[in-house]
Amino acid sequence: MANAASGMAVHDECKLKFLELKAKRTHRFIVFKIEEKQKQVIVEKLGEPTESYEDFTKCLPADECRYAVYDFDFLTAENVPKSRIFFIAWSPDTSRIRSKMIYASSKDRFKRELDGIQVELQATDPRDNQGKVA
Repeated sequence: MANAASGMAVHDECKLKFLELKAKRTHRFIVFKIEEKQKQVIVEKLGEPTESYEDFTKCLPADECRYAVYDFDFLTAENVPKSRIFFIAWSPDTSRIRSKMIYASSKDRFKRELDGIQVELQATDPRDNQGKVA
């Protein structure tokens, strides 16, 4: 099923792996890539549950856009363990304008396919771990 605005389809594996991350916690993160020739979003990389945020940022290309989800564990002020699923739109300043446009126009539809996103970030630099919360 293609996105009317950008013509991008979402590969079933994207939804399947996201459900595994959300329900079974089998992945720490997932990096998604738009395959322009096939006109679809695919899974590029899966992070093991033991991998860190630093491992995750190393998977993001320095000059290409990506989508990603990251399962962030933290402790509340009351010392209660919690988890939040972040959606990250990775768009480095050095990526091609065309790539930025394709990723930007496909983002909302792709995000809707992933039910359970709790926080959205727009990031342009791997050190930008706060990003811009949308």
